[in-house]
Amino acid sequence: MKIPRIILAGTSSGVGKTSITCSIIYALQKQGYSVQPFKVGPDYIDPSYLSSISKNETFNLDVWLMGKNRLLSSFISNSKSNISVIEGVMGFYDGFGGDSNYASTHHVASITKSPVILILDASKTARSIAATAFGFQKFHKNSRISGIILNKIGSKKHEDLCRQALEKTKLPIIGIIPKDPLLNLNSRHLGLFSTLDSRTLYTKIQKISKTISKNLDVNKIIKISKNTSELEKISKPSHKKSKTTIAVALDTSFNFYYQDNLEALRREGARLKFFSPVNDKKIPKCDGLYIGGGFPEILGSKLAKNQTMKKLVKKLGEDNIPIYAECGGLMYLTKSISSENKKYKMVGIFDAETSMTKRMKLNYTKGKIYPSIISRKTHNLQGHEFHYSKLDSISSDSKFAYELDIGDGIINHKDGLIQYNSLASYGHLYLDSSDYAKNFINNCIKYSRS
Repeated sequence: MKIPRIILAGTSSGVGKTSITCSIIYALQKQGYSVQPFKVGPDYIDPSYLSSISKNETFNLDVWLMGKNRLLSSFISNSKSNISVIEGVMGFYDGFGGDSNYASTHHVASITKSPVILILDASKTARSIAATAFGFQKFHKNSRISGIILNKIGSKKHEDLCRQALEKTKLPIIGIIPKDPLLNLNSRHLGLFSTLDSRTLYTKIQKISKTISKNLDVNKIIKISKNTSELEKISKPSHKKSKTTIAVALDTSFNFYYQDNLEALRREGARLKFFSPVNDKKIPKCDGLYIGGGFPEILGSKLAKNQTMKKLVKKLGEDNIPIYAECGGLMYLTKSISSENKKYKMVGIFDAETSMTKRMKLNYTKGKIYPSIISRKTHNLQGHEFHYSKLDSISSDSKFAYELDIGDGIINHKDGLIQYNSLASYGHLYLDSSDYAKNFINNCIKYSRS
């Protein structure tokens, strides 16, 4: 199966991967191409930028969560546009743990057999940039690097010095981007601001993409994307007839969802209806709730003031409707969230309180999951966690569904709080890594019949 594709990789985090990836998508669309975006790694924020530019939902590609075969299957089945553009994560060879290449951008490039465009931050260097390029080119016997973009070029003289030094790599330079503070995207928490935060930010992304795209050789990018080997055709998974309804929280507070997870629920027979815990006064008629991650502390006051919504969620929980929540969803279901010397009352399904911290918890997770609304039996799990909060005053008789060998979890390497028919965790799971979607839906059907 012929899929034109490229990966945008960086020498490290902070070299401008997201803004440049958005700009390449913008440039390709101006040439009449439709673009399907992907993002390497466990990231929710950057994909929202790629989606806003491409007008297509972004899919994550994470080897740790998905495994090699599921990753490749997701990539092939979702590459429905003219060109697939993949944004990398961290540094090109940064994988999971120490000297491992596992789950790195290079690992994903190897699995998908994709050519790589390497982004180099040229600020504070000139001729030495060639040593960096050579290092990345020769570090692995098959780096797959097919081109270079130079970011933060200070002047024409600076550009000439870099070009001359890079001639020895024999790699084409397909972009020269000037140093300009106005081309930077502000950061918050793990990645960038969510595009759902404000219309102003969305407009800024569009403006940055338009400006940067003028400094790219889009024809070379297209040529590189088409110089790829064929991938094996895969059979498309069958979709079951809709048989239950799941209400999904989606607004400026809760918007961290893997697109594959939503598709898995639909494929297994769920109708998804979206609602806003911030603004809405009612929940769509449903047989289950899915509350994803996000930044509930940012709009803690509005969430707290929506008493009607909090009471509805708590009543549904007490009535044993299946509720699956991750990270921000977990925080919302505790008794309160404390942030910046203010305390906001939340739903209170779980006998615990949330407080914000200055230190980020960022881990891949691994351990066991015990029987719950998403699992019929005990088996191994792999996921990830990243958060700037912790749970306090946890009841001593609290029940947990996850026991972690890798990862911090909620407390003492335990995660997945259970109360009524609700399961909430700091950890994020890839639903297709087991029968999680199927089991959750079956429990929703069981609830609808009770």
